[in-house]
Amino acid sequence: MRMITFFVIGLTVHVVFFISIFDIYFTSPLVHGMTPHSTPLEPPASRLVLVVADGLRADSLFTLLPNGSSRTPYLRSIIEDKGTWGVSHTRVPTESRPGHVALIAGFYEDVSAVAKGWKENPVEFDSVFNESRHTWCWGSPDILPMFAKGASGDHVYTHTYPAVEEDFASTDASKLDSWVFTQVKSFFKSAQSNSTLKASLWEDKNVFFLHLLGIDTNGHAHRPMSQEYLDNIGLVDAGVAEVVSIIEDFFDNDGRTAYVFTSDHGMTNWGSHGAGHPSETLTPLVAWGAGVQKAKGATEPQPYNDGFLQDWKLEHLRRVDVSQADIAPLMASLVGVPIPVNSVGVLPLLYLNNSERFMAESMYTNAIQVLEQFKMKMMQKKETTLSFLFTPYQLLTESKQAEFTQKARILIQLEKYEDISLCQSLISRSLEGLVYYHTYDRFFLGCSVVLGFVGWTSYVVLVILKTHASLNRHPNLTKQSAQPECLVKLVFFSLVITLFLLIQRSPITYYIYCLLPIPVWYSVLKDAQNFTCVSLTVRNKPGCCMAVYFCCPQVVSFFHRAMLTVGLAVLSLWPFLSGLFGKAKVIYRLMLLVAVCAYVPSLTHSSLQQKQGLPLLNQIISWSTLASSIFVPLLSSTRLFHRLLSIFLSLTSTYLLLSTGSEALFPPVLSWLMFVWINIEQEALLAQGIVQSDKKKSTWFILTLGITLTSPFLQVFFIITAFFGTGNIASINSFDPASVYCFLTVFNPFIMGGLMMWKVIIPFIIVMCTFETIQVATQLSSRSLFLIVLVISDLMALHFFFMVQDYGSWLDIGTSISHYVIVMSMTIFLMLLSVVTHVLTSQRLVLWRQRKMHFP
Repeated sequence: MRMITFFVIGLTVHVVFFISIFDIYFTSPLVHGMTPHSTPLEPPASRLVLVVADGLRADSLFTLLPNGSSRTPYLRSIIEDKGTWGVSHTRVPTESRPGHVALIAGFYEDVSAVAKGWKENPVEFDSVFNESRHTWCWGSPDILPMFAKGASGDHVYTHTYPAVEEDFASTDASKLDSWVFTQVKSFFKSAQSNSTLKASLWEDKNVFFLHLLGIDTNGHAHRPMSQEYLDNIGLVDAGVAEVVSIIEDFFDNDGRTAYVFTSDHGMTNWGSHGAGHPSETLTPLVAWGAGVQKAKGATEPQPYNDGFLQDWKLEHLRRVDVSQADIAPLMASLVGVPIPVNSVGVLPLLYLNNSERFMAESMYTNAIQVLEQFKMKMMQKKETTLSFLFTPYQLLTESKQAEFTQKARILIQLEKYEDISLCQSLISRSLEGLVYYHTYDRFFLGCSVVLGFVGWTSYVVLVILKTHASLNRHPNLTKQSAQPECLVKLVFFSLVITLFLLIQRSPITYYIYCLLPIPVWYSVLKDAQNFTCVSLTVRNKPGCCMAVYFCCPQVVSFFHRAMLTVGLAVLSLWPFLSGLFGKAKVIYRLMLLVAVCAYVPSLTHSSLQQKQGLPLLNQIISWSTLASSIFVPLLSSTRLFHRLLSIFLSLTSTYLLLSTGSEALFPPVLSWLMFVWINIEQEALLAQGIVQSDKKKSTWFILTLGITLTSPFLQVFFIITAFFGTGNIASINSFDPASVYCFLTVFNPFIMGGLMMWKVIIPFIIVMCTFETIQVATQLSSRSLFLIVLVISDLMALHFFFMVQDYGSWLDIGTSISHYVIVMSMTIFLMLLSVVTHVLTSQRLVLWRQRKMHFP
């Protein structure tokens, strides 16, 4: 019962520690209550057409064909004559939802928001669509609804095709884009005979949004270098040319239409996106029409050293790169709608073709809009912080804010437009100030979490020592005298912290992070006072400090995979030198299943390449194998070797169905290593004679301690190997649906994500089942082994907690945070998985009574 209580408490503590990282680093940066601002002058355009080619890489659009022609002749002509072009730099995660939010709302959505779905807003936010008079959208049902739902009123109209059309096994995914172009043409044709609709279309501040998913779908299915992907780009170019012609004809070529063509993210050569590779973060941007600067020649060397200008044969034209969020204020300025109140984008002036007064007013509006966010953020933080503890952002105090805005306004009135640089400086300081107040409580929360971490780890160490060491009650302390004093301190500190948080009106999670360390340290101090360790063999044994030393290579392996190779190389010598590795019988039915599952992916991908779709038989086999993979091992014998082999073969079958290449070899190799590990542990016991030892208790304890310490270190090592061995971390960070083609091809992010997560979990289960087997085979305390693993994992997590950073490249930031999340997830996951693996290795489904045997 005490172990169950400890398990529940430990799980709760680790869940709190895990969630803390999201409160510290992943809280929403959005603030609400600001007044929208728009440029007071007449905008150059009455309407805006936004075309987003989902999944289009910059190089795929700009690179010429070998014969010197372009696969996108229309857009190439725009670049060389009528418009301004550049590269739009996206941010991680390079997914459709965050990309479209950055484009249309002007801010970079939290990484954690990706897990909340693709079709709805995780938080309410403003957008160019919301600020427009009317917005008409055509495209994917996964993108359009999230902007329609977030809009105030009913002025955003969406037209989507059925979700079932998003099929990666489709014979021609470009039909998704053809559908959009057909609908747009039909829409304007019907407007000619619909006076109400026509009147609405002729109003100002209108937006037309074309979301083209065909390129992304073809990229996933056939890869970006495929003919399908490249042909789809040509289709989009022709479709854009036709739509532009129709729109210009409808509005009598009034010259009041602005056009923006771009992409939400790119794609790797292997057809995935989500991470920070340049092929994913570099997207094209082409703008032309009303208010947009026409093509300008490059009169001096351009500030780009990436070599793209030469590769794309565009070195003679001026290139203007932007951050993806900068496109939102550009569109707002062109069509005359207020800049979205949550936008952090900076207006790219080089895209504008207007008077100096208009550009100065537009930049001033941009600066005021960002400053409004800063003011609101500062006010919110000031209201929830005690006055003597509040430290304002020194570079933009209230007096400096007034000085900046007043000076800029005066310069505009005097028609001295050097205020543009002043506004850019104000935007820069406001954005820095937003970050300052957004991270204001980070140090305070970090200290609370670290205090809880250290307290929990200390308590677990005490539990391990109480279990194995010779612990006596301290002669000078009694339970009656120690506990009341500690209890008084517990209540006192709890009341003080609670009162402090109440005064500051802190969120409920702050109470959890700040109060959790108190009962944890109460337990540590109580046990430390009541007991003293009198076993010199334990206190002087280097093994007691091994956890700290062994954590170092485990942490290094997150950055340098070579550490895993070194460890595996050392372990691989053991079976050959000792002759431990023996032969075993084969369970033929499961071997047959493995053979079938090895053939199904090949047959499936062959069928998809021939554009014949997903064979129904293959789909039935795949789902049946997945559903039975957990239950089939329960039908086998509970003898250790038989049961383990059943588990390994069953899980390998599922893994094969989720594999796309040589990664399919990983589970068999990992399983072989697990058998080696079991033999190493058994040989160590037999060699030292622990099982039949008649020696004195202290010697028995030292030898047992050595085995007890070695097993958890090997478990953590193999768990890290299981996670990184096949690039499973890339399966989480990048989206490549090819892994699930044996199960389904119609786009469904939740089912596909679940299957990918199961693929990641399979190696974990293999390692955990082996660890459970070792506990039975060596007759060591499962509780002690588990607690040592817990200490090692917590020390690693604490190490990564200090390494989390919010500066540098987005790849560095994402990597630092993911390491902490991985280790914390591993700790929580292992606590839950230990129960599952215990059932897998010890229980059996039988129709008649049979005695359970672990050894033949």
